Amino acid sequence: MLVYENTKIGFSDDVLNGIIEDRIYEAVREKMGRTTPKNEIRSWVNSLEFVNGILVDHEIPNNAGIAIEYNIPYTSKRVDVIISGFDDDGNNVAIVIELKQWEYADKVEHEDGIVKTVIGGNVVNTAHPSYQAWSYVCVIKDFNQTVRDRPINMYPCAFLHNYKTCAGNPLTDPHYSEYIEKAPVFLREDQVKLQKFIKNHIKHGDDKETLYLIDSGKLRPSKSLQDVLSRMLKGNEEFIMLDKQKVIFEKILRIARESKDDDKKRVLIVEGGPGTGKSVLAVNLLVRLTSEDMVAQYVTKNQAPRYVYGAKLKGSMKKTSVDNLFSGSGSFCDAEENTFDVILADEAHRLNEKSGLYQNLGENQIKEIINASKFTVFFIDESQRVTLKDVGTVENIIHFAKKSQALIYDTEELDSQFRCNGSDGYIAWLDDMLQIEETANFDTVDDISFDIRIFEDPNEMRRAIEEKNLLNNRSRIVAGYCWNWISEGKNRSDVYDIHIPEFDFNMSWNLGSTNTWAIDANSIDEAGCIHTCQGLEFEYVGVIIGDDLRYENGEIVTDYTKRAKSDHSLRGLKTKYKDSKEASSIADSIIKNTYRTLMTRGMSGCYVHCTDKGLEEYLKKRIMVFRNGTL
Repeated sequence: MLVYENTKIGFSDDVLNGIIEDRIYEAVREKMGRTTPKNEIRSWVNSLEFVNGILVDHEIPNNAGIAIEYNIPYTSKRVDVIISGFDDDGNNVAIVIELKQWEYADKVEHEDGIVKTVIGGNVVNTAHPSYQAWSYVCVIKDFNQTVRDRPINMYPCAFLHNYKTCAGNPLTDPHYSEYIEKAPVFLREDQVKLQKFIKNHIKHGDDKETLYLIDSGKLRPSKSLQDVLSRMLKGNEEFIMLDKQKVIFEKILRIARESKDDDKKRVLIVEGGPGTGKSVLAVNLLVRLTSEDMVAQYVTKNQAPRYVYGAKLKGSMKKTSVDNLFSGSGSFCDAEENTFDVILADEAHRLNEKSGLYQNLGENQIKEIINASKFTVFFIDESQRVTLKDVGTVENIIHFAKKSQALIYDTEELDSQFRCNGSDGYIAWLDDMLQIEETANFDTVDDISFDIRIFEDPNEMRRAIEEKNLLNNRSRIVAGYCWNWISEGKNRSDVYDIHIPEFDFNMSWNLGSTNTWAIDANSIDEAGCIHTCQGLEFEYVGVIIGDDLRYENGEIVTDYTKRAKSDHSLRGLKTKYKDSKEASSIADSIIKNTYRTLMTRGMSGCYVHCTDKGLEEYLKKRIMVFRNGTL
């Protein structure tokens, strides 16, 4: 979606007549379904006046297209400005401009493509503007089929209109030459150079044709980590690191190199909600660290991702090589200190105290993982703790890091959405709807494209998911653990565990004979649970919400007594928590976290059936709120 689009002459008139601020404000309200603070829009206007100053050159066609704020497919990232037209050969051209109001930046010596500057009143590390502009174009080309097929020639650059050139300017230091060559950076004194850059590529106006092609372009299917893992481990760059991902990636590489050289123990925590790219970041790091001859492992408590990764790598890597790269969190009870250079502990919120089949080995998985590695990175989302045994918290990690006398770095946070069609607003809506966290506003610029539906009849939901699955075997049905897993039917999909009598709906839990339900050809006939899908993602996910989550008297109500007896997530609750209120509070959190996790497994959509009619009606009303972007 484009917030604002016009021709050069129309854009210039809006700026000169002092109405560009109103036009953008109205566009945000109409297209995004929300209002934007005037001070935020004025910051845009300040930069856009400089852009207009660039466009006054008469050789830049009056009917060239001008767009403000284009949402990059499958992400929550947005391009600041696009200028469109034709080149001399009649090819569609789009110049992508990353605008910055920076006045200074410092070079970051030992990290690739990273600078230090003031953002939000604090001095922080961030991606070099040229890297940022180039990476945005890479992702657009990767996912927008129309851009690739037409083709549309895209030229990225950055414009820092407040940044004055100085001797030995850090921003144009040779350290950044690789990215400056791909995306030139223009400073305050370079406005004539920026004009020449535009004129070199755009010879004729297109009356916004190219903008339309980009905005309405056919999108390629979103990537899932499990599908491209093999190519990644062979060194192919499948996911370009964007913004904060890039910053954290480079920071971890630098610390890993330092730890390898001086043998000092270090710990870093990376927090991020569902779909913020934690696993993608971890696997990219695994590939790079291994290529630099570091002994690194990717570790998870959950077996499902590791089994799926192993199946995807079958034939391309030896099993021993896979085992050396991917490991369970209970593998370090007897590990010698600093056996590994780096351990990347993904889904760290799922770490347990004890290990082994009978939970009788070791002392604490957090402690043991830190002990086994010189440098440990924990990727965590405490809102995805879904059993009583999950002890992975930031507090516990810091506790054991201090006991090991490790150097502890400031916690980093991934805050951009790469799942749920890049919809940050959907996650905020979900937290508010489940009454996990109150969020007042939803940014719906990209949210409307996320396909969230409520189905009264679970059979209709099932048919809808089955239809989506025909495209690429990447859609699945999952359910809350409110139905017993019939032991004698664990390996038979015709033995139905899940019954919803009023709709004559019957379905089997995933078979006990497979560990790769997420990718198996016939898994569409079986329902997965939290344990078979956490850490993985699908194109579409159908979620059956059972009687453990209801809506009564204006409140979301959880009821752990409705959980199946075969579910171990809350086993021992009454024994561990003698106080009934405390027990109910813990169960409430786990049940809500479970459904939050299930409802964020979809890249493109989430279809829901509720066994509780009150919850169904509540969700329908809340989806209307979600669409309108206001409470």
